[in-house]
Amino acid sequence: MSERPPLSLYIHIPWCVQKCPYCDFNSHALKGEVPHEEYVRHLLADLDNDLPLTGGREVGTIFIGGGTPSLLSSEAMLLLLDGVRARLPLSPGAEITMEANPGTVEADRFSGYQRAGINRISIGVQSFSPEKLQRLGRIHGPQEAVRAAHLAADLGLRSFNLDLMHGLPDQTLEQALDDLRQAIALNPPHLSWYQLTIEPNTLFSSRPPVLPDDDALWDIFEQGDQLLTAAGYQQYETSAYAKPGYRCEHNLNYWRFGDYLGIGCGAHGKLTQEDGRIIRTSKTRHPRGFMAGKYLDRQHEVEESEKPFEFFMNRFRLLEPAPREEFARYTGLDESLIRPQIAQALAKGYLTETAEYWQITQKGKLFLNSLLELFLTE
Repeated sequence: MSERPPLSLYIHIPWCVQKCPYCDFNSHALKGEVPHEEYVRHLLADLDNDLPLTGGREVGTIFIGGGTPSLLSSEAMLLLLDGVRARLPLSPGAEITMEANPGTVEADRFSGYQRAGINRISIGVQSFSPEKLQRLGRIHGPQEAVRAAHLAADLGLRSFNLDLMHGLPDQTLEQALDDLRQAIALNPPHLSWYQLTIEPNTLFSSRPPVLPDDDALWDIFEQGDQLLTAAGYQQYETSAYAKPGYRCEHNLNYWRFGDYLGIGCGAHGKLTQEDGRIIRTSKTRHPRGFMAGKYLDRQHEVEESEKPFEFFMNRFRLLEPAPREEFARYTGLDESLIRPQIAQALAKGYLTETAEYWQITQKGKLFLNSLLELFLTE
């Protein structure tokens, strides 16, 4: 019998001022005003429907993503988080993160979010180059990003994160490192530093820009990683770096195969039941349908044969060792079922193994897809 893992809550706010050409998230350019209170009412009704799947478990982290959650008024945010607290037992030390764009950050609104319960802010900087920001379709400039970071630091929040991208159109090594140096100078406790990729069904997909080649990307990553390490940041996930004690607990719960409720347009959930079944939920993507009261788009049970792949797809994104006992504890499966695949991964040098742990190697990180494919069912 599997054990129910820790529980998190993800809340999706679907609107943006404008859609960025690289973005494949479920976001919609705003036409008119944000329906602040009306959307919050629908979010809480969506949550009510999902409550039976939680088994009354305590929620350890909340992440409010988008879209641009900082388009939601601080009054609506208070209404939302009060509604969540009334429905779910929330851990006293819960990490509550909200994504924000520098162009939508205002001092009075930020302190209002803090009063509502937000204790961690993730700021979408992406670059400090005006030209690169324009190419990425961003609505803010470098100074707004700097101001937002100072504001987050001055609020005395539990933590804040800066999102930064590299491998941008026509970006040189020095330009990428300059972005990173400017981000480090703002001293965020957490830095997400990820490579731009061209995703299907985006503007960049239909009109692809010229991106740095693989050799240039490797140079950027290698030298950027050295800069971050020298500044006291530790890489703990493929694209995430943190000062000691400031890792993102919400994302850690995802990668450790934890459970999460997903409410709001296009949100996904994973919920382990008392009998060991794992239920995945997917919510209606478009705000029109969602706000007509059609919250649930799809719900399905994860097949036993799919559980190993799902477990390792998450677990091997983290650089920390993976406790072997967690495989049986969170999937309900015996480790003997995956011994042939583990043996192949060890033989190929993707993993090392002790009596307690599996540890992904440098080679395993480089060939992560090949490692994960070992656990795919035919």
